[in-house]
Amino acid sequence: MARYTGPACRICRRQGDKLMLKGAKCFTPKCPVEDRHTPPGQHGSARRKVSEYSLQLREKQRARFIYGVLEAQFKKHYVQAERRPGLTGENLLQILEMRLDNVVYRLGFADSRRQARQIVQHGHIAVNGRVSSIPSHQVKVSDVISWKQTSTKLPLYQVVVKDLGSRSVPSWLELNRDAVTGRVIAKPARVDIESTIDERLIVAFYSR
Repeated sequence: MARYTGPACRICRRQGDKLMLKGAKCFTPKCPVEDRHTPPGQHGSARRKVSEYSLQLREKQRARFIYGVLEAQFKKHYVQAERRPGLTGENLLQILEMRLDNVVYRLGFADSRRQARQIVQHGHIAVNGRVSSIPSHQVKVSDVISWKQTSTKLPLYQVVVKDLGSRSVPSWLELNRDAVTGRVIAKPARVDIESTIDERLIVAFYSR
């Protein structure tokens, strides 16, 4: 399945919730979710019966859209989570959180995961001093995330440096605002993941 390239706000309206896909715009009155409380389309306001399968599918799609992951890759992450010891749902969220593009977003190097993925793909981010252009790269504990030296001349980098003072990071990450680098100090536990995703519905969807 190809990556969705349409309006990001349409996805939020379909899900009926802010998925924070547009960064700063999501916090302004311009957010379409604030103005339009119905799903997109001609029949968006029609009442529909919601089945158990529909709830499970919607939650799976919601997680996919939040983290910007394609269907095949999301299924791959789920299989990896299933093989790990512990709760499959929590393992899945941990894998999604430790993707490089998500870590870049969590550190405040980007306003949204979409932007973070683009920054990584363009080769602006280094892990332990080596440039990685793979958004799905799984970071490990003690990994250091930094900007490539030549990328520090970009206007985007200057904006990031200016805004870092007001950014907060999860407890499993450490941010050095002076050096503009981040470090993974632990694996994220479920309580550390600020997410409204109900992972139990996703597990139920794949367990059918």
